[in-house]
Amino acid sequence: MASARITNLQNAVKQVPLIQPPQTSSAAQGAVQMRIKNTQGSADRLSQSKSMVLQDTDLPQKPLSRHRRNQSQHGVILTAATAFEPLGDLKGEHLNVAKISENGKKQRKNWTSMWTVLTTDELLLYKDKQETGVKAGGKTDVVQLCGAVIEWTTEKSSKKNVFQITTNTGSEYLIQAENYSTASKWHDGIRKTVESLTKDDRGFALRRSNSSEFLPRHSSLPGHGAVSPNTKPRNPVHRRSINMFSSSKLKHSASDSADKNGVKNRLKKFIIRRPSMKTLQEKGLIKDRVFGCHLLTLCEREGTTVPKFVKLCLEAVEKRGLEADGIYRVSGNLATIQKLRFIVDQEEELDLDHNQWEDIHVITGALKMYFRELPEPLFPFRFFEQFVETVKIKESKQKIQAVKKLIHQLPKPNHDTMKVLFSHLQKVLVFSKKNLMSTQGIGIVFGPTLMWPELDAGNMAVNMVYQNQIVEFILIESREIFNLDKK
Repeated sequence: MASARITNLQNAVKQVPLIQPPQTSSAAQGAVQMRIKNTQGSADRLSQSKSMVLQDTDLPQKPLSRHRRNQSQHGVILTAATAFEPLGDLKGEHLNVAKISENGKKQRKNWTSMWTVLTTDELLLYKDKQETGVKAGGKTDVVQLCGAVIEWTTEKSSKKNVFQITTNTGSEYLIQAENYSTASKWHDGIRKTVESLTKDDRGFALRRSNSSEFLPRHSSLPGHGAVSPNTKPRNPVHRRSINMFSSSKLKHSASDSADKNGVKNRLKKFIIRRPSMKTLQEKGLIKDRVFGCHLLTLCEREGTTVPKFVKLCLEAVEKRGLEADGIYRVSGNLATIQKLRFIVDQEEELDLDHNQWEDIHVITGALKMYFRELPEPLFPFRFFEQFVETVKIKESKQKIQAVKKLIHQLPKPNHDTMKVLFSHLQKVLVFSKKNLMSTQGIGIVFGPTLMWPELDAGNMAVNMVYQNQIVEFILIESREIFNLDKK
């Protein structure tokens, strides 16, 4: 009886029609072993091997595990290696590649020119074209495309023509080409390969990174149970659909526009998130500074009408710099001046008698920098034209009275600071034979430092002439204008 059963089953197997695989299939030359199990009894077990592909549409399709430990759980075992053949027009090309994540772990983005080859289910990346002849172990990197997601991206890189490949294990690759047509060709080729693999292997399981546990790619596929109508499908890699650009080809102009919009959106988000100056001051991250602060604001903060830093500088010059050659005309070391400025802005204790400030030209340079960086000059903007008109007056006494009247109309911090400064410059002129500074030289130095128009609508050269003349005239007539002889 047993031999008769075996004979009948053999005849039945021979009558099963053969299915010719597609010519482009990589498994056409492979043999498939099929093991048939009968659990009714040990005497009825039968094992039969045939070198053929069986069409078994009645049997439920089970997911194929790519893990060695799970191969014994399936009734179909691959016994022949799959031959990798690149697509017709994507045999190999140099592309810029950056691996930004491996198994879900972020990596530093380093762009590298790689010789890229697309096979039926992998993207092979070589450091050099010559490495393509090396065995499988010699590949620089292999990107598994089965279950992968491919999409254009403008957020992961500032380069143009960039698309991203996310594998089923969570590894992420950025691919870029200088030419958009080249990038589009590879994007479309890889996308078609991914879609083809998805259709051919609908039961492919996603593997959780750093684990042998397999997750269903989509719970609605056969063998994974029904989906609750209230359950929202989850994309394990949180990316947009791979079919986003399948309906129409992305044009180069659209790519440029997307780049610009991406940069604009990031700038808007940055500006919105940026804390205000008031918030930073309240937290103590930004302190009120001396340089660049409005004269009235600084004097109110210090409780005086003349900034303390101005007084310190003038005292230091009068103490050891009145006879210095070219005082206020010679420039000091800019790095040392900036160091002095930093100390003043940080409200640290300042000792100008310290040996690091031995060069008097550093102190005079810092003082001139302070006046130049005022938001509004020592001669306020609204008085600029009026001072220019007064300096045009030819009669001397009338000119003195006009200038004196304007100066007395200035805000008190401006008036008092101006009075202290010009009184100091009078002392500089006393030693003019030693320091070689004249009223004209001081006027040239302090003219554009103490006053300038709010809008440079006129002729700058003409304005500079008037600036120098105004400062020089006030310096000459300072005793009368500021009543320096009356104390």
